[in-house]
Amino acid sequence: MRCMRFAIAIPQFYSDGEFDPAAFRAYFARVEELGYHSAWTQESVLGPSPQLAPVEAMTYAAACTERLRLGCVVFVSTLYSPVHLAKSLSTLDQLSGGRIEIGVGTGGKGRPFAAFGVDPKRYVARFTEGIDLMKALWTEPRVTFDGEFWQLKDAAMEPKPVQKPHPPLWIGAAGPTAVRRAVRLADGFFGAGSAPTAAFADQVGIVRQALAESGRPTRDFPIAKRVYIAVDENAARARERIDAALERLYGHRVASIEAAAVAGTPADCVREVRAVAEAGAELILFTPLFDQAEHAERLASEVIPQLG
Repeated sequence: MRCMRFAIAIPQFYSDGEFDPAAFRAYFARVEELGYHSAWTQESVLGPSPQLAPVEAMTYAAACTERLRLGCVVFVSTLYSPVHLAKSLSTLDQLSGGRIEIGVGTGGKGRPFAAFGVDPKRYVARFTEGIDLMKALWTEPRVTFDGEFWQLKDAAMEPKPVQKPHPPLWIGAAGPTAVRRAVRLADGFFGAGSAPTAAFADQVGIVRQALAESGRPTRDFPIAKRVYIAVDENAARARERIDAALERLYGHRVASIEAAAVAGTPADCVREVRAVAEAGAELILFTPLFDQAEHAERLASEVIPQLG
């Protein structure tokens, strides 16, 4: 059984002109003092909520930290050139001294693929091929690759990532087929913040079954989950604020996503987060959507100590 680990979100939600570099640096200085394992971004290139891009936010965070691991969950890697993404992440692993974690996902059928020049009929094949190509670029001195979407001949990419063979690769997924794909292609599974605990528990069951069928040891394949959270002595106010923040993030209200979010008093949050851990999460990524510095403090002092 692994020790529970706790992560915190990297602040990304800033309207034009709102970003405060000093506050960003202070946030990370305190997060490292509080002992969080890692800090993570998320990605939304197009959407109603003002949100900084993940690689740039991670790079700034790397310059503000010394020990904290830094990740994104998830890059919708289907929409990228894997050559460019592999280069960016290899560079960031070098700049951070080998502290990068990489989460990827297909994006699902609802993505605006046409905006990125991607054929929506082949998005899963493109995703899988892109992962194969990135791994090759990270690990092989020269790459010859004859794929459906990308072709390279005797191509070199240097420098490689600091972490060998490459930074930990997580896949975020929802449906059974996609969850099984995570076991086949990745080093770990990351449950979405939009997934209620019961749905996440079902996904964990699929992961464990797929691991058993493949012969992979469970101990070598970590399982994580993002948890949208709001802590407040006034439980009704916590719920109202997190629901409003989720509506801004997703552009409309979604009952299942609101149900997945944890909101309430510290005791309420301990109870609900404990349920997430009991469902199988070994790393929990706390994602407050407002008052992030205050939440980092309260989670470290009032919630995490009760979950040991």
